[in-house]
Amino acid sequence: MLTSQRKKILLQRLASEGHLVAKDLALEWAVSEDTVRRDLRELAQAGQLQRVHGGALPASAAVGDLQVRSQLFTDEKVALGRAGAAMIQSGQLVILDGGTTALQVARHLSPELRATIVTHSPNVAVALAEHPHIEIIVLGGRLFRHSMVNVGASVMEAAAQLRADVYFMGVTGVHPDAGLSTGDAEEAAVKRCLHQRAAETVVLASTEKLLAASAFVVAPLAAASRVVVPAGTPVNTVKALKRGGVNVQRLPKS
Repeated sequence: MLTSQRKKILLQRLASEGHLVAKDLALEWAVSEDTVRRDLRELAQAGQLQRVHGGALPASAAVGDLQVRSQLFTDEKVALGRAGAAMIQSGQLVILDGGTTALQVARHLSPELRATIVTHSPNVAVALAEHPHIEIIVLGGRLFRHSMVNVGASVMEAAAQLRADVYFMGVTGVHPDAGLSTGDAEEAAVKRCLHQRAAETVVLASTEKLLAASAFVVAPLAAASRVVVPAGTPVNTVKALKRGGVNVQRLPKS
């Protein structure tokens, strides 16, 4: 079998089965595991899958920059943002991550809401400024332009002084085995820190993030108090996420 044929089959299998095991494929095709691993490595370098120990998982389409992500599943993100905004109660201290879904949360807050919202995203802070009764705290640090969020030690030092009611965590991968993940090491470190400062962590996950993985693990899936998914999420996907020990809330159909 030619390399190009193997790669095509690998991607087809990954799409249909959701994971690849290098040892099993090597036995099936009567080739060495090194051959399969080389194919997986080259596909990973092309951004077509995420390598994990022993095989591969689907790569998240959400690892592009903010401009790219803003074009993905926009209707879902509006619905998820509206749902997230409805969870925030007056008097709460809330941490709101960066990203396109977080922007939708900020835009859909009730005009009457009186709460304190902490963010390390300048874009989210600007959106929050439209709400006159919201107290806004911005965690400063080095601006990571790819995601338009502040990162680094100063962000985490400031976050260490917080005791938040809820943290809306943004990630690029939500997987029962690979956990909650993102595409940058510093971003992952900041997210872990923010998660530790909140009584509850909620993940609002659009379709491109579900059952996908990125390079840097933030936390196990069960670390989230709740994962909210779009109305059209397949039942099998919901069941797979629940296998990771997390409470999954599927939005009602509109």
